[in-house]
Amino acid sequence: MARLRAEIAAQDERYYRHARPEITDFDYDRLKRALADLELAHPSAASAAGAASPTRRVGDDRSEGFARVKHRFGMTTLDNTYDEGELRDFHARLVKALGTEDLAYTVEPKIDGVAVSLTYENGHFTRAVTRGDGEEGDDITANVRTIRALPALLSAPPPGDLFAAPAALPQLIEIRGEIFLRDEEFRRINALQEEAGEAPYANPRNLAAGTVKLLDPALVATRKLEIVLYGLGACEPAPDARAEPDSDSPAASAGFDSQSGFQTRLRVWGLPVVEKFWAVRGIDAVLASIRELDALRRGFAYPTDGAVVKLDAFARQRVVGYRGEGQAARKLSPRWACAYKFAPDRAETRILAITLQVGRTGAVTPVAELEPILLAGTTVKRATLHNADEIARKDVRVGDTVLVEKAGEIIPAVIEVVLAKRPAESTAYVFPADCPSCGTPLSREEGGVKWMCLNPLCPEKVRRRIEHFTSKACVDIDGLGEEIVDLLLAKKIIRGVPDLFRLTREQLLPLKKSGELWAANLVNAIAARRTADLWRVIHGLGIPQVGAAAAKDLARRFRSLEALAEASLNEIIQIDGFGEKTAESVLTWFNQPVNRVLVAELTAAGLAPTPPATGPAGGFFAGKTLVLTGTLPSLSREEAQALIEAAGGKVSSSVSKKTHYVVAGEEAGSKLEKARALGVAVLDEAGLRALLAAG
Repeated sequence: MARLRAEIAAQDERYYRHARPEITDFDYDRLKRALADLELAHPSAASAAGAASPTRRVGDDRSEGFARVKHRFGMTTLDNTYDEGELRDFHARLVKALGTEDLAYTVEPKIDGVAVSLTYENGHFTRAVTRGDGEEGDDITANVRTIRALPALLSAPPPGDLFAAPAALPQLIEIRGEIFLRDEEFRRINALQEEAGEAPYANPRNLAAGTVKLLDPALVATRKLEIVLYGLGACEPAPDARAEPDSDSPAASAGFDSQSGFQTRLRVWGLPVVEKFWAVRGIDAVLASIRELDALRRGFAYPTDGAVVKLDAFARQRVVGYRGEGQAARKLSPRWACAYKFAPDRAETRILAITLQVGRTGAVTPVAELEPILLAGTTVKRATLHNADEIARKDVRVGDTVLVEKAGEIIPAVIEVVLAKRPAESTAYVFPADCPSCGTPLSREEGGVKWMCLNPLCPEKVRRRIEHFTSKACVDIDGLGEEIVDLLLAKKIIRGVPDLFRLTREQLLPLKKSGELWAANLVNAIAARRTADLWRVIHGLGIPQVGAAAAKDLARRFRSLEALAEASLNEIIQIDGFGEKTAESVLTWFNQPVNRVLVAELTAAGLAPTPPATGPAGGFFAGKTLVLTGTLPSLSREEAQALIEAAGGKVSSSVSKKTHYVVAGEEAGSKLEKARALGVAVLDEAGLRALLAAG
């Protein structure tokens, strides 16, 4: 039991504190179930562990850097199961406790996100707090305010409603929900991570958990978090005479008769809720609803990993109560609810080979080459093995039969080895000591997990850097795809990015039959990008921590590669939105001799980037920061941003005391509320155009 408790505690630390779990939810649940079974079989040992046992406490996601806030009504976790038989047992326990088989339930999607509790006071959003340890959590209000779909003010109910007058809204209400990221946003952010030379996130849940704990709301705003609300915490005072003020249940003081009624009320208030939920009677109808949910869930906007089954009537919820009441310092889980989790999409296949990928930063990532399998509707031929430590921990070998899972239903990963099917002649995999591309000995920092190739001339690093520099997101050279880059490198016509700007028609002609037109077009396309926007060139250099937005900020501040190369840490860190880590990354990159040589060679090859346009001296937007929110009548957001930047202004994603103007259109949301609260000037489109004309 001690070993199991230690393992679960270690996994809790990785999951809740660092948002970097190393095992799947399914495997974690198996560990917890094994411990619960042991404690049931050995009650004296379980009693000795007391509240310290993972089975008798809630995971703790509290972090340094955030104010701690006590929940008015504790945030519990749900008991869960993967088995329909156990769900029938759950129903049977409720039948016994309530003395009737006529039980109404709700079935809702279980969202794979980050639990949060929101507080609204007199209809105004005032606070957002993480689950924490169940009793108190971290105040993440500033980060949650960046969620566009979350109203700053609850909508007034229609006439005749129970809360017909705005004054009748609860003076204070806690509403529970989940913060998440859509799959497409997850992929976009991971692409930016890789562009900046950072490790990609494993799944959307991990990324959402890490994002809500960032100390920079401006960065949070760029990640487009979303939220779904579904649960009731505290409510003060009771808005309904039918409430029971002496009860310690939030449902008793809320005046809502049922969970289904509360879902309806959330919609009336204009809050984001689940796309579909089921109100049914009896366990057979519950199971049928779960099967319907499983068939529909991949079409939902949010990631789901199961179904939450709740007694619908709040009065009956109060009767059955919570596990742990009367014997623990806090309530652990409601007896009136259960999570039915869908088994992850897994399949067995065989590892044909283990190959290594070298990224443009030099990070070496092992990949399992698989016998093709169908998984979650797609054919999977490759799966990540993450790093050398993971291969050793799982003892993955070539020829092994393995279980492959789509982690977060997105990235295929090898979960475990099926040892019973291991070939007798198999041998342990030895991670290579040298780079597979250039043969340079690999190295890694103390405490790090990634093996790195530090050779700046490594062919694979060079290839990936050229591909990055010429990509559409960066300098965008038309007609120069991966195949052409590979051919130029193979023929030793180019050795790096500067050589691209020295290419001639004569060098290209032998590469293709009847290639005169192609060669001329490519040379002309490259020549046209010698004056590419400065920010595109900075982005293309591949400086760690510097994506497109940061590159634009650097271009505005320094206006040339030469000036940026000579910038001090203090000059860089003064840029709005730049933290110490990003500033140090820029400084370190330009201080490396190999990178200084690269910049000098680019200049010698004729690269002359175009600095961003500046507005007239003394114009309205020169040196000013604006924020766009809502939908403008005739300008798209991109068009408005281009006009502002052409006039010397900067467009930021979040409102702060440093913001000069907020340009607001229809459905402006929380940014407009914050602008008014801070006293920031607000413009409509007509006002924006007037200032542009005046400047």
